[in-house]
Amino acid sequence: MAFSPAFLDEIRARIALHEVVGRKVRLMRAGREWKGLCPFHNEKSPSFYVNDEKGFYHCFGCGAHGDAVRFLCEAEGRGFREAVEELATSVGLELPRETAEDKARTARLEGLRAILAAAQGWFADQLQGIAGADARAYLSRRGLAPETIRDFGLGFAPDSRSALKSALMAQGASADALVEAGLLIAVEEKTPYDRFRGRVMFPIRDPRGAVIAFGGRLLGPGEPKYLNSPDTPLFDKGRTLFNFDRAGPMARKSGQILAVEGYMDVIALAQAGIVHAVAPLGTALTEEQMRLLWRVAAEPTLCFDGDSAGQRASLRAALRALPLLEPGKSLSFVNLPPGQDPDDVVRTGGAPAFQALADRRQPLVDLLWRTELQAADMSTPERRAAFRQQMRAHAQAIANPLVRRSYMEDFRQRFDEMHALRTGPAMPSSAIRANGPQQDVPLALLNALLDNPAWAADHAERLSMLRFGQPDMDHLWQAVLDSALDLVAESAQYASESADESAVLDKGRLEHNLTQSGFGGLIAQVRNQQLLRFSFNAPAEARAAEQDFVAAVDLTIRLNEARQALEQATHTCQQQMDEDALQALEAARSAESAAQAAWIEFGRQASAGRLRGQA
Repeated sequence: MAFSPAFLDEIRARIALHEVVGRKVRLMRAGREWKGLCPFHNEKSPSFYVNDEKGFYHCFGCGAHGDAVRFLCEAEGRGFREAVEELATSVGLELPRETAEDKARTARLEGLRAILAAAQGWFADQLQGIAGADARAYLSRRGLAPETIRDFGLGFAPDSRSALKSALMAQGASADALVEAGLLIAVEEKTPYDRFRGRVMFPIRDPRGAVIAFGGRLLGPGEPKYLNSPDTPLFDKGRTLFNFDRAGPMARKSGQILAVEGYMDVIALAQAGIVHAVAPLGTALTEEQMRLLWRVAAEPTLCFDGDSAGQRASLRAALRALPLLEPGKSLSFVNLPPGQDPDDVVRTGGAPAFQALADRRQPLVDLLWRTELQAADMSTPERRAAFRQQMRAHAQAIANPLVRRSYMEDFRQRFDEMHALRTGPAMPSSAIRANGPQQDVPLALLNALLDNPAWAADHAERLSMLRFGQPDMDHLWQAVLDSALDLVAESAQYASESADESAVLDKGRLEHNLTQSGFGGLIAQVRNQQLLRFSFNAPAEARAAEQDFVAAVDLTIRLNEARQALEQATHTCQQQMDEDALQALEAARSAESAAQAAWIEFGRQASAGRLRGQA
């Protein structure tokens, strides 16, 4: 049985090629690609590359090249049908069957494509005819050249309830097929009538360039100003981007793709020479549309209008993207002048004016911070805490643990820098024992994490919040976290290749990696100075040791936050000595004293050997 190109394209769109190849080849991330030793010839250094965005692998040594289906056929000896069936099953696609019903459905879809192609031609003819005079004048006022109008296949739907219907039925189309194609509206007990009337028409195409729907812009008064085809067997509005068929290939070459709000923005940018722009279809950018963008570029740029609605659209897109972020995969945003859209910018200043704005695009993390900060009330410690909690919630929405931890750390640093706060008393390493058992806690935590790299993944968010107030200790703590998480991720990646994870998670390998990064001397100092025996640094039941480790982390964070609040409350009192400020200062002192007492008690119990699980 022959599989249709559309079915094979759907498999390629859903599959992550490196996951298929990774079952046979040990791959490592190499920028936007993956690399490994070629399975088709013997080599000692990697020349075999896998590109998820473009959907193919290539070996620069032997020239092997192909997609997921070809890899299964050539590397694993599968037949073509067997390979397609396996991949389709893995991504939840039902295999097409050679039944009379399937053949009829295929024929019906081909018929719908023919009807939509005929409709596009008819709309284009109407635009150039007598009835299209007002539409041509409108497009001229919008600055579109005749060749641009032809390139995009723009047209005009006369203000008639039956003009398109009559024209296409005269060519053999049925009313039912026209309804199914989204061109007619069928109301119970009424004759179906034309959906698009008195509108400039914009063909919407699939990635292969076939017309699958239309958007129409009303010329006269009325609502809605823009109208799209309904979802049909060919068209899913939430999975389609206007102009992706033209912009996609250009984006794959340049690594850049731009999402704007509307059809006219896309067309005006293309006419100005910016050919990699697409647009959602009258709705907020969906997760599926983001995935479509990420297929051709690692960091698509979003550019919505410079009004409040455009700013809200940018924030919605940023929040919707958070759960989908991965290492190297994000969004960036272009800020337009208030009241302007991309069409306005290129009409007044051309491509250079727009490019100047695009060159100043901001990463997703910057947009999220700036937008939330502008809306936040930072006048009291409680409101600042609410803002901090809000930003932490945004970071926690990220599914990928490495990206989530990076956002937590970034937000913490921004907050601290904004208020010029420090999270604890700084002291040189030589004075690390000056405060008795309390100062053994940081040393114990560092030793525990060095001995138990897997805890980094289980408690990454909590651990990323911890600071000791000593630059060398803080740098080492962050380095241990990063290196441990890298080893845990590597262990997960290769778990299917070996039942023995200890080679990856071994603490000796962790210390070796850190020593290679220049932390050997500091690690030796930490190892030698740790004196108290905590349950998580001595032989103990594993679960109890991990729980005690988490308790120590929480106590340290609590004390840091209490000291931070006390410092801020003291500063406020110095600036405004009133009753509210004095009460806040007293509350901060009490909280800091309670945190300090809890930390001292923790150290006392540790030194007395009474922590649970301690040997």
